[in-house]
Amino acid sequence: MSSQTSYRHYARVTTNDADHTSSPPGLPAGLFTTIDHVGIAVPDLDEAIAFYSRAFGVQSVHEETNEEQGVREAMLAVGDGETRIQLLAPLTPESTIATFIGRSGPGLQQLAFRVEDVEAVSATLRERGLRLLYDVPKRGTAGSRVNFVHPKDAGGVLVELVQPAAPGAH
Repeated sequence: MSSQTSYRHYARVTTNDADHTSSPPGLPAGLFTTIDHVGIAVPDLDEAIAFYSRAFGVQSVHEETNEEQGVREAMLAVGDGETRIQLLAPLTPESTIATFIGRSGPGLQQLAFRVEDVEAVSATLRERGLRLLYDVPKRGTAGSRVNFVHPKDAGGVLVELVQPAAPGAH
């Protein structure tokens, strides 16, 4: 394990966590309902959508601009449509996605897990010693509520927590 990749905070998870009833003894309970999406940073959203459609036959099912996050984004449906790929393009050269592309190039930027209650999951992860990027969740795609686990606490992976908007709430 490199010095930049750390799982050190996992040591704070204890075997007497009250929420591990459905997990094997000594392990914390699962907090996620499913993988929501995989986020991919791209320099040009329209070009990326066209590529994914031509090359892989996946279609955009939702597009929006999120000024707060500094991105134009598209959700591409895979298979039965439940699984998604999120393409993220920067709105400005100062946005987080532009910084990511400048540092790492285009490519995998995040792994997003769906949760039922983003506040409760965030609180549990903080109790387990993980740092989250926001004190309170922010607006995500299609009115969802999101927070992120700091990549230095998750083995170099930016982990997003996604609580989907209630049906009809977008």
